[in-house]
Amino acid sequence: MLDLCCGVAGPGRMITAESGCHYLGVDHSASALAAARQLAGNLPCRFEQAHIPPLPMGRFEVVFLLEAMLAFPHKDALMREMARVLEPGGRIAFTVEEGRPLTQQERARMPGADTVWPIELAELTGVLRDAGLTVIWRQECSSSHHATATALLRCYQADSAQIAGQIGTQATAELIMAHQLWSDWLGSGRVRKFAMVGEKQ
Repeated sequence: MLDLCCGVAGPGRMITAESGCHYLGVDHSASALAAARQLAGNLPCRFEQAHIPPLPMGRFEVVFLLEAMLAFPHKDALMREMARVLEPGGRIAFTVEEGRPLTQQERARMPGADTVWPIELAELTGVLRDAGLTVIWRQECSSSHHATATALLRCYQADSAQIAGQIGTQATAELIMAHQLWSDWLGSGRVRKFAMVGEKQ
């Protein structure tokens, strides 16, 4: 199993513990990978620090990309790479923010807008098809994602003074603004959240 943008590898460690699979987690953050290694203990997990794409060499039965596809502007190149490292019949599992591209006004309001690239469902389906992948499962999770974003927003607002003492006033304001926008967009249907599985033909 290959887990892209794995962070501290929570889902990957759980699946590895349950299935005994061989796991490779890739992330750019050295601190996240250090925590992942410590938490993995004796599990058959390996970790690599890298920017993606390109992806590591090798073949995998499963590739994960959870809560990170939004940050990739060129999803066609990413999907081709994911398909390249899959065994025939292998599967990718990912989450994605579905919607039209942000307007200039939305980009001006969204902190870190250079990592916010939603994609419309029809375009995503074409990207998957062109990479040789067929969607075999899809579930919308906009409602639960909206509830989480809204709950986080309320907590951040309530604890803003304490948070600002840790990360600074500007970063705190950006954190609150980002969650306000996600709460608004998910609540209004401007953006929808999906979990999907694709299979290599």
